[in-house]
Amino acid sequence: QVQLVESGGGLVQPGGSLRLSCTVSINMFSLEYMGWYRRTPGKSARELVASIFSGGQPNYADSVKGRFTISTDDSENTINLQMSNLTPEDTTVYYCNVLFHRTNYWGQGTQVTVSS
Repeated sequence: QVQLVESGGGLVQPGGSLRLSCTVSINMFSLEYMGWYRRTPGKSARELVASIFSGGQPNYADSVKGRFTISTDDSENTINLQMSNLTPEDTTVYYCNVLFHRTNYWGQGTQVTVSS
């Protein structure tokens, strides 16, 4: 069983930045995949924002390339998403996702609101 707890969401003005963190309850070296998703506005589906396979290179949605950066901090057991140059279109709930022993785990989500 893996617990994921997201933090760092909130209200930010257009053009601003936020850093989301996902604290993982197990040693991250055991994870096969780590990613950030967000709820598609107006829908219940979740869309990929950024991901990284163990030992691989980061992958980003076209809509966030050049603005978002996914990283990990093994000492803190966190998966981070640095978001910059935010726009109102980035407003939604963001979720952390990991794959461990071929099972998907999700966090509870954190709200990001971009508004003036």
